[in-house]
Amino acid sequence: MKSHNKLWRMWKIISLAVSIVFRTYWYELRGKSEAEKDRLWERIGHEFKSTLFELNGVLIKVGQLMSIREDLLPKSFIDQIKDLVDHVPPSPWEEIEKVLETEWKSPAKTKLDTIDKSAVASASIGEVYKACLTDGTPVAVKVQRPEIPALVKTDFRSLSIILWFVRHFAPIPKGFINFKMLYIELKQVIEQELDFYKEMNTAINFRQRFSEHPGVKIPNVYPELCTDKVLVMEWVEGVRLNDTARISGYGLEGEKLGQRLFQLFLPQWLEAGTFHADPHAGNILIQPDGTFVLLDFGMVGEITKRDSVHFQQLLEGILLKDYHKAAEALSQLGFLLPEADLKSIERMLEEFVSIDMEQFKQMDLISVKKEMNDMMKTLPIQVPTRFIFLGRSFATVEGLVYTLCPEKETLDIMKPAFLKWVKSTDRSKWDLLLKWIGSQPLFQGIHKVRQLIEIPDRLIIQKDDQQIKNFRFTLYENQKKHAFILFVTGMIFFSYGFQADTEILWQGGTAVSAIGLAGYLITGIKQKKWLKKIKNRS
Repeated sequence: MKSHNKLWRMWKIISLAVSIVFRTYWYELRGKSEAEKDRLWERIGHEFKSTLFELNGVLIKVGQLMSIREDLLPKSFIDQIKDLVDHVPPSPWEEIEKVLETEWKSPAKTKLDTIDKSAVASASIGEVYKACLTDGTPVAVKVQRPEIPALVKTDFRSLSIILWFVRHFAPIPKGFINFKMLYIELKQVIEQELDFYKEMNTAINFRQRFSEHPGVKIPNVYPELCTDKVLVMEWVEGVRLNDTARISGYGLEGEKLGQRLFQLFLPQWLEAGTFHADPHAGNILIQPDGTFVLLDFGMVGEITKRDSVHFQQLLEGILLKDYHKAAEALSQLGFLLPEADLKSIERMLEEFVSIDMEQFKQMDLISVKKEMNDMMKTLPIQVPTRFIFLGRSFATVEGLVYTLCPEKETLDIMKPAFLKWVKSTDRSKWDLLLKWIGSQPLFQGIHKVRQLIEIPDRLIIQKDDQQIKNFRFTLYENQKKHAFILFVTGMIFFSYGFQADTEILWQGGTAVSAIGLAGYLITGIKQKKWLKKIKNRS
């Protein structure tokens, strides 16, 4: 297949990325309106999705990960790819059988009594088949698509080239997105999904962790049949969690199921350990007696003990209005880039927490969300992938709960589960709850009055400081734009002169391009030094 040709595949990926960068820069240089830029990103999103479907492989998984990075990418682009799912036709059975024979070092019939040659599920990385062991036990056999190993290196190499190009030439404020870290995180997440041994161990850990949790079933695995490309698990029947008609037929109440679902996931989100990062309806089944069945542990996140400690410090800092402590916790958790000004982050947290929630409810939530997104993009903040997965996990479960009981508020469903979690574990959670109670308006009246008095002075100082920074930053960006125009103009003259065999044109074009490129790089270096100075002032 053409999509498996490495050079063609790399060219297709890189040419699309270069095209995107040049088009966005061209719109910036021409001063296009925000509406025109949104339409451009909508077209880019459509092209991007079409290219991913054409190439298949791990790139679809990259696209799925990008679709949850609303903190980094334009909304009109995200809207085009947020429903990006695997629409990959299954591989020919002969190729799957070869993978099984290679991994097991023997014919498949020596391990399995029967296997259905039609895949019950087919995704970008793996395919699932229903089979029976030699003793008649029904199992699910997950097999890595045979072409994946050959494409992984090519796709990652292409991705690294793209991010290098974007880091140096895209119209994005330098220092505000850590592209190197973004690449490392994408690579780690995808490599984890490619190793079925890791998924096997995760499934075993989840099974042990929830062995005493009532009403939860984690399928058993068969380690002796598992390899890094084959995963064999117990076959478990159940209906998808969004099949409300079947669930009602079982006589199960949506509200109680929603509470139990939160009870299942709250410890995963709030305590050190591993959490299921992809709990969509196909990965959570329900049985007639109300038992939840958790499937597919390829995409998981981890809350380390260190993360757990800093996360609690963040909560305490916000609840007790100790914004310095909260900003330090954000830094330790990896939310702040090296260029971040901690004092600015403290002021941002203080202003955000002091919002009157009653007034907030009366605001235009769409415009508020847009303003908050715009503000976030001007700050040296990037949400680490593990916390993006945490947010995605919560949002997915919240959506399932809404499907189960749409007439109830999510907080009303979650509250009993949260209180049960607080009561069931150590005293530190009670301490945090008491600290929060102590921070409420009844005990904080004097503090609120002082805050209100100080707000005008703080806003004036912050506004002046921000205007100076914006002016300096705009100056650097304009200098880079002029240098880029020189570079593009020189390339045009070089191309025309080379084709027309006119020496003075292609030599002059080369010189102009070199001057433009040098100016761009020099200005970029100066901008980075300036950003570091801003950080050192904090």
